Amino acid sequence: MTRVLAVRSVFPPHRYPQSEIAAALARFLPPGSDTALLHRVHASVRVGARHLALPLERYGPSNDFGTTNALFVGAALELGGRALELALADAGLAGAELDLVMSTTVTGLATPSLEARLVGRAGLRPDVRRVPLFGLGCAAGAAGVGHLHEHLTGRPGHAALLLSTELCSLTLQAADASMAALVGGALFGDGAGALVAVGDDHPLYGSGTGPTVVAARSRLYPGTEHLLGWDIGHWGFRLVLDREVPELVRLHVAEEVETFLAGHDLKPSDVHAWICHPGGPRILDVLADALSLPESAFAASRNSLATVGNLSSASVLHILATFQESGPPPPGSVGLMLAFGPGFASELVLLRW
Repeated sequence: MTRVLAVRSVFPPHRYPQSEIAAALARFLPPGSDTALLHRVHASVRVGARHLALPLERYGPSNDFGTTNALFVGAALELGGRALELALADAGLAGAELDLVMSTTVTGLATPSLEARLVGRAGLRPDVRRVPLFGLGCAAGAAGVGHLHEHLTGRPGHAALLLSTELCSLTLQAADASMAALVGGALFGDGAGALVAVGDDHPLYGSGTGPTVVAARSRLYPGTEHLLGWDIGHWGFRLVLDREVPELVRLHVAEEVETFLAGHDLKPSDVHAWICHPGGPRILDVLADALSLPESAFAASRNSLATVGNLSSASVLHILATFQESGPPPPGSVGLMLAFGPGFASELVLLRW
């Protein structure tokens, strides 16, 4: 078994209400664009405010990919470094005690990767195992927890850390008036999360109030790879987001959840803590309906969406952190971490407190 010792979220200092972001983005649209549509989209996604990597006035259509990516590396190192250090402090571990560090992002490119650049700053050992992930998108937070669990099952004396750093605002195509770009500009926020876990032979396994990881599952749905992801070119990252995605969640992800839980003699109604990626309000509504769950089941996800926006892979870490901060569920409670991303793919992690 794997024990989560600590999970932390951190955010850039620049925070804006949704209405202010919408007004700024409306000014960047090409002449003749439907600015009323932009404002309707921003109002419909149920995001109240978001954190941005840069001050709002620094965004615009003139930023080229190289400049924006350099800004990503600098801001991601600062934000990710803080998340890593805070999670280690909460877990009661020094950086040198980590045996594995896994990092994920889908909003910028860095070689050497982010976790490699943080080794010296965070006091990690030069021989720490490093696994940088790119391309899993919003699913990577849950996928990373599953990969940590697999590592710690095979090496139960180890300690491992997952770092998710997503600066979604730096992928913004400000002059793009497509529906996908309008939705992306309305939904996504910036933030980082870090999770520390240990195997069941580690001295700290019995400490803390974090959940244990029981099992994890990854699933690709063939023929859907064109529906979600990035179109990458000299302009940077352009969002690909098909309107079919919520129905994919209804048709495939709900069944996947039920099958996964049934393999552990559980039903959706047995899950106390839903740690579901808030891909958007419609996706949460569809999933709740398909699983016959009350709207309150995804209250933590809806609150995360409202207060910080969709953080891509960092969202599930933020939601898990809020569960822990508000007082963990009673002993024996079941949790399900659930996320989906490009592929189209789903990632499931079964937790128990």
